[in-house]
Amino acid sequence: MVPSKSVQKLAKESLTTRDLISDSVMMSPCLAARESLPGNTKLYLKAENFQHTGSFKIRGALSKLKRLPKDLELITASSGNHGIACSHAAQTTEHNLTVVLPENVSKSKLSKITSYGTKTILHPGDSGMAEQHARSLAESGDFEYISPYNDDFVMAGQGTIGLELLEQLPRIDNVFISMGGGGLVAGIGSVIKTFSPTTKIIGASAKNSGALAASIRVGHVIETEHLDTLADGCAGGVDAGSVTLPIACEVIDKVIECTEEDIAKALKKLAWTENLVVEGAAALAYAAFISKKNLYEEMINVILLCGGNFDNSVISPIISQENR
Repeated sequence: MVPSKSVQKLAKESLTTRDLISDSVMMSPCLAARESLPGNTKLYLKAENFQHTGSFKIRGALSKLKRLPKDLELITASSGNHGIACSHAAQTTEHNLTVVLPENVSKSKLSKITSYGTKTILHPGDSGMAEQHARSLAESGDFEYISPYNDDFVMAGQGTIGLELLEQLPRIDNVFISMGGGGLVAGIGSVIKTFSPTTKIIGASAKNSGALAASIRVGHVIETEHLDTLADGCAGGVDAGSVTLPIACEVIDKVIECTEEDIAKALKKLAWTENLVVEGAAALAYAAFISKKNLYEEMINVILLCGGNFDNSVISPIISQENR
């Protein structure tokens, strides 16, 4: 099927973006997995956990900020990968950035963000309330809000991963990508479907927090219950009217839902078999592959490891268990 104009436009924007951000991001390695697989089955790990700031988010942040006037005051809300990436990007582009954080944010995360010279606002309540406060300040006209996913240029930045993959491997049958707000899967998916239309995009969704998967099923954004998940980088809802949803609906060929047990198993297997310690959101994509491995035999498969910024107190007890 020929990709829609929207998908082709986003893929073209990723080409432009790659030139724009190439001096500030690294081409992350695409590693052949050590795991023993049957027949001619191939598995590769696209290791964005080695990227600057420890995740893919720096691509989208730079893509957005490098297109904005330097005198524009910027604001966002995230104590995780997006906040760190925006802080790094703002230091690179010389923008003034403010990050709104919940007042109970850990000292280590606060220290990481402020180390880039970023201003912070500690807001009462949880991360959702911090985001609402950041948006309200942006709506007042004093700031430009930087979304972690609901933005064409952010998606184009994430799409540069797809361009790298197509250069690193002569053929790809399946790419497994963790799903949060949809910016990552929409960006990479648009590039892959435009330049390698036979390649399948497999979305990995955490059962405990799967708003995008649920929205794809019904064709519009819906709210779902959110429970704690090891893939906390993918947790949360999807903005009403998000630009990611229609693209995700088009480019994703299959969604695989994973339990917390699936994600924990993937974390252990990556640590013990591949010698890679990653965050839960990265293990989610690997969990989708190993939970349905028999469906992808005799194929060339890529797992996108989206990041390696993990809470040691959460990950260590899991990977230290005997690998079974």
